[in-house]
Amino acid sequence: MNRTLLLFGFFIVAIPLLAADKPDVPQSRGYFGKPDKDGFQAVFDGKTLAAWRCVDMSYWSVRDGAITGESTADHPCTKNKFVVWQGGELSDFELKLKFRATGNGCNSGVQFRSVFRLDGLAVGYQADIYQSGNYLGGVCDELHKRDGPELLSANGSKSVIDKDGKRTATRLGEQVKMNPWPEWNDYHIIAEGTHITLKINGQTASELIDNEDAHLDLSGLLGLQLRSGQPMTVQFKDVKLKTK
Repeated sequence: MNRTLLLFGFFIVAIPLLAADKPDVPQSRGYFGKPDKDGFQAVFDGKTLAAWRCVDMSYWSVRDGAITGESTADHPCTKNKFVVWQGGELSDFELKLKFRATGNGCNSGVQFRSVFRLDGLAVGYQADIYQSGNYLGGVCDELHKRDGPELLSANGSKSVIDKDGKRTATRLGEQVKMNPWPEWNDYHIIAEGTHITLKINGQTASELIDNEDAHLDLSGLLGLQLRSGQPMTVQFKDVKLKTK
């Protein structure tokens, strides 16, 4: 997530293998495994980052069979680093993965229906990862392109945004909790039209119905975040996708 309001007055532009409003990224560059019984396909082979790219790959590797983002005191992350799946844009889909994080507040996220700027920063929806509280399992507006708070739908709530950007929130239930390192957590992201549902460890964390004309994103790219700040490690594995 990005809790600092970042204002920028230049274009979001396309870069090879990373970003665009309508990216020219052929499906062959993305890895697809054999569909399972529920129709999900692996989009990470568990061994390489051949189907994933970042403007600075020095922060990303494969460890423990997982996509691993890491910053250290000797190799600090001063700006968010996103590794982006090279399979092209996604519209309606379900994504399942396992994640774990340690350090820096366990602050990370899964970017979806997003665009990526020339400097690698993301603009769009983020399924948030945080150690606890409202942000864990919430839907964030990465790089804060809208008026109002960047957190569009908080952990334990359902938010509806009308065509003019007015937000109405209702309580879903108890907030979800994250398993501590080194335990793994399950993330399930469901995006169908204007309706987004996020689940962590089998429990619905948040829902968003986004009808805002000016900022609704119905398609875009998929990426994983290493958050700037204090040293941290975040890992993602068993990344599976089903498109609709």
